[in-house]
This record gives sequence, structure tokens and C-alpha cells, in this order.
Amino acid sequence: MVDYDLLVPYGWTEAVSTSYAALIEQDCVPARVIRMDRSECDAITPNGLARVRCPRPDSEVSGLCTGDWVTVDATSSVRRLLPRRSAIVRSSVSGRSQGQVLAANVDTVLICTAADGDVDLGRIERMLALAWESNAQPIVLLTKADAADDIPLDEVRAVAPGAGVLEVSANTGLGLDVLTAMLGGTVALLGPSGAGKSTLANALLGAEVFATNSVRDTDKKGRHTTVHRELRPLPGGGALIDTPGLRGVGVWDAGEGIEKTFSDIESLAAQCRFGDCAHHGEPGCAVREAIDSGELTQRRLDSYDKLARENEWMRARTDKRLQAERQRAWRGIVKQQRRMYQERNSGR
Repeated sequence: MVDYDLLVPYGWTEAVSTSYAALIEQDCVPARVIRMDRSECDAITPNGLARVRCPRPDSEVSGLCTGDWVTVDATSSVRRLLPRRSAIVRSSVSGRSQGQVLAANVDTVLICTAADGDVDLGRIERMLALAWESNAQPIVLLTKADAADDIPLDEVRAVAPGAGVLEVSANTGLGLDVLTAMLGGTVALLGPSGAGKSTLANALLGAEVFATNSVRDTDKKGRHTTVHRELRPLPGGGALIDTPGLRGVGVWDAGEGIEKTFSDIESLAAQCRFGDCAHHGEPGCAVREAIDSGELTQRRLDSYDKLARENEWMRARTDKRLQAERQRAWRGIVKQQRRMYQERNSGR
């Protein structure tokens, strides 16, 4: 028996139903990907939890990830990937000019960093750029606050304009009530290994769902305890996606995300005397004046420049890849036309 109420704890709403209604084939049902496993995935359908076959990598429907809404046919195969409302994308770890989707259809991104270790502002800025670009609302969490002697809240707030910043502890419950009140829809956890994401996820879920490990005392780094991206319903409504620790956080086509992350620098740059000011000694540079007055740090400007250059480099690589693909497609068309002409001439 088909029961669409089974989808509700996993993010199915009236708005989602309305947006996808015309895209669901007559012999299919909507489903949400809970966990990917190569050529198969676990999905929630109106018939309950199911093991579903995924399309081949060379098919039109490829690159599925946790959080995706899809249509599933009677053979338990994915027929169509439904349009994503949001997607957290980083540059591929393989170095190719393609993006890797970390999670889809996310409303809130929880950026986790351990308060009892080295709070890396540059890494936080990178993850903020990914979150803003995804079309989700970021919240920066300074986890393990109970074990930290000095929590740099002001420094983190300064690099996260427009985002919430909280200190939390999954062990003591510090800040969890405030965090829970801020959550809605689908929530994704991002951060490096050892940031306490799985422990926090278990606290929010109210059960020991995800495995956890302690970090090394020497460098405060942890091992990957979460090896799959997995979606679970939250007891108060909405859903949560836990993700493996991120070693590398490369930006991929994140121009708008970078602008939002560094909105303070963007606002200052608009006041520079020259529209093409590079902020490296030009006269009338509002950005340099802000650094000289202490309003802005040189570290933050350097981080902005680095991410902007990285993003432009990745976009240039992507453009070259797309250009090469178009050229290959055009060569295929030309070859096909030549064969047609040859066949016509040979038949005379």
C-alpha cells in the first residue's frame, strides 16, 4: 500500500510534493536517497525502506548522493533524478575539473570545528563559501566547548557575517537547546575528522546511531568514524545528514558563496576609488584603510584573495573541459554527416 506519510519524516512536505508532482512518471513513486553504496542505495519510498538500483555512471541519471529526491519504478530502479533545491559541492578530490556533491536538498549546514583544538579560521571560511553557494543557511558550531579553555567566539563571528555562531557540547548539552530551535528542514553536518560531528549527530537524534571515536591527544585529530553520508529523521521534525570528515575543502564554482562569506570585504571594495582596485597599495583603497585601522585583518584579505584565485582557476579548468566536450561532440556530428554523404554517393 502506497503511503506518502512515510516520506514526511525524511523531508517530504506539501511544497516538495507540489514542485515534483508533474515530474513523477505514472509507473513510479518518489523516493529520497538515504545512503549511497556504489551501484545501489538505501531509499525511503511510500512503500517503506527499500534497496534501490542506481543508474550506470554513463547514463543520463548519474552522480546521485544522499539527500537526493528520485523516482523509483516497479523494478526498484531509479528512473529519474528530481531537480535539486540545493547542493553542497566541492572540487573533486581526484583533481578533475568536476564538482563532487556532498549532500543535496539541504536547508541548513552545520559547520563543525573543535573548540578544544586549533580553530582554523581559513577552513571555516572555505566551508562557509561551500554552504552559502549551496543555497543553504550556514551555522558555525564550536564543538566540544566543555573541554576548551578559551573559545574564540568573537574571531569566528568576525569571519562569518550572516551566519549563526554557537558554542556547543554534546557531552554536557551546552547550547543544544538553542541549536535545536534554529534547525529546520534537512540539516547537514560538515567538518574535519575529530570535530565531533557524529557525537553531535547522536545527541540531536537522541540515540547512538553513528559510531564515534576519540581523537589523538597529540594533535587533536581524529579518524574517520563516518564512512558514508547518511540521512536520518530528527525526533523534533526534519532530517539530518552526517558526513565523513573533510580533509580537503576545495571550492568549485563558488563565486556567490565567496562573496557572501566575505561580504565585509565586498562592501569595503565598493568604496575604493578605482573599480578594479586589487587592494595592494592602490590610492584610495578602502580595504587597505580598513586593515590599517584594524577594522579588517590582513589574514582575512589573504584568505579572500586565495579563495577567489582558486575559484577562478577551477572555473577556467571547467570551461576548458566543457569546450573540449563540445569539440568532441561536434567532431562526432561531422563524422556522422560525412558517413551519410558517402552512403548517399555510393548508392547512386
